[in-house]
Amino acid sequence: MMFARLLHPARAVSRAAVRTFERAGAPSLTAVAVAAGVLALAGCASPMSRFYTLNASDAPASTRPAGSSSMLIEVPPVDVPPQVAKYQLVVQSGPTQVQVLEQERWASLPGDEIRRALSSNLTSQLGAIDVYGTPYPDGAPVYRVSVNVQRFESWPGSHALIDAVWSVRAVRTQAVLTCRSVVSEPVAGGYDALADGHRRAVQEISTEIATAVQALASAPQTRAATPAKGASMATGAGAGAIKVPCPAPMSPAAPAA
Repeated sequence: MMFARLLHPARAVSRAAVRTFERAGAPSLTAVAVAAGVLALAGCASPMSRFYTLNASDAPASTRPAGSSSMLIEVPPVDVPPQVAKYQLVVQSGPTQVQVLEQERWASLPGDEIRRALSSNLTSQLGAIDVYGTPYPDGAPVYRVSVNVQRFESWPGSHALIDAVWSVRAVRTQAVLTCRSVVSEPVAGGYDALADGHRRAVQEISTEIATAVQALASAPQTRAATPAKGASMATGAGAGAIKVPCPAPMSPAAPAA
């Protein structure tokens, strides 16, 4: 019997003690046990996720009055590498190793985050309107910005890198400019700094794209134009074709991992 009591200590509490405990206004032993179980489950719950966004531009707002924009742009969906096309942050832990962080997440998929940040930056810098997916007047000059991100690397405490090939095309003509931007932003420790590094990288790429849009918009446009082979852009065939070079990069290429 003594051995049984050691296995079940609750049986050592007399019924009279339980009644006294309840008459004193204290919760029942059952309620205490339930509360203890709830607290134990809460202690085992997963930590809350944190969400990050790239669309927090600090670019200066356009001074052009609302409704007076003469430039239209289109920013279609952005392609990103499959290994980072997920809500979780994917960080580099070595040259050939990555970690997928379940609690550190993007507010939307990286391709959507980059597209929205590009659209916000470009409309602000150019005083333009992004008409992607929206009807616009026939004959209006429209510049389509296509971006293909080939590398989107996150190195905590080191740098955030974006390597993107992009093009600007004057819709309804063959005038097109195709360039590449490799931007590496140094970052401090922590995932907030890492997300901010990517935001600054997108902003630098946006500035390069805005420069290209302005250059293309100022060049003569020809609807039947055919770009010369190997040229960055040509608005007419044969002699006298006007070429627009890619803008100079704003930052040096990223260091080797």
